[in-house]
Amino acid sequence: MPKPSGFTYKRLGDDSVVITHQGRAAGTLRGGRAAKFLAEVESGDAQLVMARWTGAYKFGNERTARNHPRNRR
Repeated sequence: MPKPSGFTYKRLGDDSVVITHQGRAAGTLRGGRAAKFLAEVESGDAQLVMARWTGAYKFGNERTARNHPRNRR
């Protein structure tokens, strides 16, 4: 599975966090969720953490789904 890339985050003055993916806003976190995100992103792989928090990551079943009879053309 390829490693996610292209994610960045910016902490704003009101303690909210904006996560962007390739220049487009992918999510905004506020309050306790923003604090939890910042703690997690500092302790782990930042790209993978941001992909998980935004829901923009691969689940590992794409190849299986592509080969399913319903999805074949």
